[in-house]
Amino acid sequence: MSRPPLHLFEAFGVELEYMIVDRESLAVKPIADQLMRAAVGEEAIEATFGPIGWSNELVLHVVELKTANPEPSLEVLPEWFAENVAAVERLLEPLGARLLPSGAHPLMDPARETRLWPHENNEIYRAYDRIFGCRGHGWSNLQSAHLNLPFADDAEFAKLHTAIRLVLPLIPGLAASTPLYDGVATGVLDRRLEVYQRNQARVPLITGLVVPEAVTSRAAYHERILEPIWAAIAPLDPDGILQYEWLNSRGAIGRFERGSIEIRIVDLQECPLADVAILAAIVAVVRAIASERWLALDEQLELATERLAAVYQRAVRDADAAVVDEPELLRAFSLESSRSLTIGEIWSTLIAELIPESSRFRAILDEIVGLGPLARRRFRAIGEPLRHERIREVYRELAACLDDQRLFRP
Repeated sequence: MSRPPLHLFEAFGVELEYMIVDRESLAVKPIADQLMRAAVGEEAIEATFGPIGWSNELVLHVVELKTANPEPSLEVLPEWFAENVAAVERLLEPLGARLLPSGAHPLMDPARETRLWPHENNEIYRAYDRIFGCRGHGWSNLQSAHLNLPFADDAEFAKLHTAIRLVLPLIPGLAASTPLYDGVATGVLDRRLEVYQRNQARVPLITGLVVPEAVTSRAAYHERILEPIWAAIAPLDPDGILQYEWLNSRGAIGRFERGSIEIRIVDLQECPLADVAILAAIVAVVRAIASERWLALDEQLELATERLAAVYQRAVRDADAAVVDEPELLRAFSLESSRSLTIGEIWSTLIAELIPESSRFRAILDEIVGLGPLARRRFRAIGEPLRHERIREVYRELAACLDDQRLFRP
């Protein structure tokens, strides 16, 4: 018997992706299949332990932990995820491995080190690899936190999707955690998102402008987003292996079979407490916009995708220091100002207004805003010149933060 659909903000689905690395060198270790075998006693692509599930991903050095069912509160999730992180670590220790948090490995060579998942469901991964080539940073070296928010009908979808569109450009300013690839700083604080938006450039419609188009119904979503994507990839995918809604790689995608919208551009942080705190801030702002707290839905829909995407691109590069001078976007958050604001200033104001001081997440968010996102904190700790051994030292400290459920403080 199917259960009734969930309404706006009745429950939340959260997924956290972790990289498996060598305990000593921190080099990626492609043993996710061995981990799953150790967990359940046989070859498996997923397993559930109480409220948290484990599953494989595209590559053998990544494992995903996720809520087994939509949960009515985010409050309990940090401990649930931390308990499962510890369980994974216990199984990895005899294999000489451990988990490494944050959105990307700073020293990985994906062309040399990538191993695709070779077991069940690998026909999907083979199709992606054949069309796009998955041995690159945009495929095999990026870990994220996904947030699923439910809707019950087209009216709720319109409110939710429109609100998420307005929040997406701000997310890298709070969640950026990937300043380094190949041991090099490129001046982009969210390098993961920079490579993410180019990893399917052979079919540009798949990612679009990352910020999705303004649509207000399931039918319009299929007509304007999904069907053009499927038509564009059809010559490269004649067997239709990828002709599903998850092929869409915008920063938030409709998961209609779940009755939810999935936000995909949140970099993984140093520990589940930080991950869930950031997701709680995103939920609070999306909820406020969806309730038309500051701006009516019709006015929200008037914000052009191109304008929102321009802000997003600045946030990918500069994170909390990115400047927002679009008055129509500031007005959407009731932030009319005689001057432009940084994304860090916007988050500071929104958190103070929407997250009660009594919330367990408030102090965490205040500290993240005060010290800067993880990318900035980590880069400050590594210092210059960039040396590989110093990078490893700092990432060992990140791994300790994962074990201890604490923020990384440079």
